[in-house]
Amino acid sequence: MSGLERRSQVLGIAAGEFAKHGLRGASIEAIAHEAGITQAYVFRMFGTKKALFLELVGAAFDRFSDGMSHAARDAGGLAALTLMGTHYNELLADRTTLLLQLQGFASCGDSEVRDLVRGRLARMWDTVADTSGLDPVTVKSFLAFGMLLNNLAALDVDELDEPWAKGVRTRIHPGLFEHITTDTNR
Repeated sequence: MSGLERRSQVLGIAAGEFAKHGLRGASIEAIAHEAGITQAYVFRMFGTKKALFLELVGAAFDRFSDGMSHAARDAGGLAALTLMGTHYNELLADRTTLLLQLQGFASCGDSEVRDLVRGRLARMWDTVADTSGLDPVTVKSFLAFGMLLNNLAALDVDELDEPWAKGVRTRIHPGLFEHITTDTNR
């Protein structure tokens, strides 16, 4: 296996390990064992456990931002939000990427993780704001709704037959963000 192939293999294995167990609970030993390599080789590739985690969390955020940007590249305004929202919802099916993003938030007690997550959230904000051209209140509402969708996907609410779960699965009708303006948000 080439160095690039091995690196890609380890990233895939590590993504699952960190998604399930987070920065503190993930095991480099388990990652190395599954890859059929030594822990020393993992550290030689990535430096530290935290560096590997940061790379994976950054990539998870980037996948969402890049995907939304690409989905809405020829649109603006609320049409751009619709395209970005549709793509975002599709990305939620990638449970590993979703959980890596959430593990990033959960690990923000560490200043390096917090700095990375702040930067990636800022990039996501800029992607939505610049692509849509909409005001900060609408961008904030859109991203807040996205964070709710993240949590619902992480909880697998589609599998639940309970009133609250049915309520949060309610489809959103077109125009959700039309009423949100700077004036109505006072």
